[in-house]
Amino acid sequence: MFGLGYGFDTSIIVLIPAIIFTIWAQAKVNGTFRRYSGIRNSRGITGAQAARVVLDSNGLQNVEIRHISGNLTDHYNPANRTLNLSDSVCNSDSIAAVGVACHEAGHAIQHSRHYVPLVVRNSIVPVVNIASGLSWILIIAGIALTAGYQGAGGSGTGLGNFLFNIGVIAFVAVVFFHLITLPVEFNASNRAIRLIREYQLVDGDEINGARRVLRAAAMTYVAALASAVANLIRILLIRGRN
Repeated sequence: MFGLGYGFDTSIIVLIPAIIFTIWAQAKVNGTFRRYSGIRNSRGITGAQAARVVLDSNGLQNVEIRHISGNLTDHYNPANRTLNLSDSVCNSDSIAAVGVACHEAGHAIQHSRHYVPLVVRNSIVPVVNIASGLSWILIIAGIALTAGYQGAGGSGTGLGNFLFNIGVIAFVAVVFFHLITLPVEFNASNRAIRLIREYQLVDGDEINGARRVLRAAAMTYVAALASAVANLIRILLIRGRN
């Protein structure tokens, strides 16, 4: 069971490319953000000011901008319609700050215009929160029961198989969540770059810096999907042996 007490589990090899990709993506976003956080935009506009321009120009004067603690903790909260900007973005006039703030403003625009992938993602959040917590419990319980029945020479593996299959279905929901997140994030980034250019929030040559920051951030979501898919493949490989 997952290689515990049964020697080396070769299915873990499936995870290695995803792990490497995840490490690379995280290092990339940290490095790119750090680089462009050290470069002030020539307009001297802060992340909060840039986000306000984008929001107000799209009829979202009712969206409040809040300063929150942390680094890269920026997010739009559709529940209370607040755009929350971190220490390194809110009052910073760096190229990176403008890019990230406008990306989050892009999520607010998506919400106001009922962007379908965002609506779908938000609607399944409660289910995914439950599924992510239960999936591995059910999978491990299913394998343990199946192995126990086999070790005892019995044939009553039905419950173990049932729990395992329910766990797999729950994990598929998690994979789908990561999948539907991709168009949401890429669309928000594309909106951000277009609006930064349209409203001339930074000079033309500085837009490339903002674009690099957002592209690096997008890769972390691709890595999350790759990791989830790799785990699902591993689960199915383990299932085939039991």
